[in-house]
Amino acid sequence: MSLLLRTSLPRSFLPLTHRSLTRPFSTTPFRPNTEEKQHPTTPLKDLFSLRDRVILISGGGRGVGLTQASACLEAGARVHALDLLPPPSSSSEFSSIASSFPRGQLSYHHVDVRDQPKLNEIVSSIAEQEGRIDGLIAAAGIQQETSALEYTREDADKMLGVNVTGVFMTAQAVAREMVKRKQQKGSLVLIGSMSGTVANRGLICPAYNASKAAVLQLARNLAAEWGEHGIRVNSLSPGYIVTAMTDGLFEAFPERRTAWPDANMLKRLSYPEEYRGAAVFLLSDASSFMTGADLRIDGGHCAW
Repeated sequence: MSLLLRTSLPRSFLPLTHRSLTRPFSTTPFRPNTEEKQHPTTPLKDLFSLRDRVILISGGGRGVGLTQASACLEAGARVHALDLLPPPSSSSEFSSIASSFPRGQLSYHHVDVRDQPKLNEIVSSIAEQEGRIDGLIAAAGIQQETSALEYTREDADKMLGVNVTGVFMTAQAVAREMVKRKQQKGSLVLIGSMSGTVANRGLICPAYNASKAAVLQLARNLAAEWGEHGIRVNSLSPGYIVTAMTDGLFEAFPERRTAWPDANMLKRLSYPEEYRGAAVFLLSDASSFMTGADLRIDGGHCAW
């Protein structure tokens, strides 16, 4: 003998499909809220344009920072590079890139990002000269491979001072000028690393990895605080990049030449040029609703 149980559920517990059948069908056409700002359709190519925008790049004197500077120039921006390196010579890669664009499109400013008074002075003078600042790529950073048992306080303070405090103070100086001018629009890109998400197998750099994890969290908190001013803050986290520094490491540790590529899904290392599009995307209107996010580009290293 079978027993049929019947239950009586409140209407709020009924499945959505059942509830919808109990309501009369509406023929009223949907109309958007007219109080919301309606954005006109922009051609896709214009969404990625940085035409006439003023972009600052810390660590822009060489390496990844200079590659990003070149990308921003190609996208139409005026770029101000901030770096601790001595002013570039006429035969440097920096000068070569600068000469490829109209005079004044790429400028160099010598500063240590840990020197807050001078940093603020330079950023303020750029804003006065240009009338605005539209974006920042905070790429200044250092690396040191030392075991945790051997790290000195001085080395740890220097690492965190450049990679975290320096990034923070650079972002602060730029955001202050944006808020001061009531621009209601700006984009800050903090260069993190996949090392801020995972511990690198076979690479002993506890302070560096901790500093990059701090950068990711810093970006989220700045995004939360400055969003009301229209300032977007995101982080960009590269994987292993072929640079002069990694070439030196491969000489000292030949096994890494194969171990590092084998650790990701594409089985190769990346090159600075592969991050150009990502930086332009984050600075441009193409990412207008993106903030507080980390864009990790690591060949799948962290996805295993």
